[in-house]
Amino acid sequence: MSLDELASIATPPLLPPPAAIPKILTDAGVRGVELFRFLSSVRNGFYSFESSLHVFPAGTLPGVMDLNQWNDPTLWAGEYGDLARGCLFFGEDVFGGQFCIFDGAIHAFDPETGEKTILSTSLAEWGALVMQDYEFLTGFPLAHEWQKSHGTLPMGKRLLPKIPFVTEGPFTVDNLYAGDAVEGMRFRADLARQIHDLPDGAKIQFKVTE
Repeated sequence: MSLDELASIATPPLLPPPAAIPKILTDAGVRGVELFRFLSSVRNGFYSFESSLHVFPAGTLPGVMDLNQWNDPTLWAGEYGDLARGCLFFGEDVFGGQFCIFDGAIHAFDPETGEKTILSTSLAEWGALVMQDYEFLTGFPLAHEWQKSHGTLPMGKRLLPKIPFVTEGPFTVDNLYAGDAVEGMRFRADLARQIHDLPDGAKIQFKVTE
C-alpha cells in the first residue's frame, strides 16, 4: 500500500494517534474518514522527502500545527474567501502548495491563484501518486538543493518565492527563502484574490519579501 510506503520513509509521527475522529474529518465525508484511518493507524502527521511533504496531524499539542488549527478560517484560509470554501487542507508541498479534500476528492490547491486541480478520488490513490511523482508533487529537487546550502528547513517553514511563480518568478534556489508557512499563505491569498477578480492581462500588485 503506497500510504504505508509513504509513512515508512517519513519522520516519526508528529502526535500520538487520535482516540476519536474529529468533527473536521467527519464533515469531510468519506475522504475525511480515510484520512482519519491513516492518521490513527499508520502515522499521525509527518514530514517526508527532506521536509518537502508535510501532512498535518489530528489532535492537539503545543507547538505542533494540527488539522483543526490549520483549517481555522481565522488563521489563513478565510483570507481566500470562496476560493478555499469547502476545502479540508491536510498537507502541503515545500512551497506551501496545499493538498485538500474537496467535493469528495483529493485536490492540489495553488496558493498563488486559489485554483484547485483534482489529483485522485481516494487517499490511497493520492499516496500512490506522491510515491510515483514525488519530485513534482512535493518540490523535492529544489528543497534538496536549497537545504544543501542553507541547512535543514525548520518545522513550520516553507520555501516561499521572493517573486511569485505566477508572476514569472523562476523556480530556482535564488528565488526562494524560508518563510513562515502561515504568513506565506496569508500573503498569497491577497495575490490569489487579485488574480481571480481581475481580467486577463490586468496588473497585480505584490510586495517582495526577504
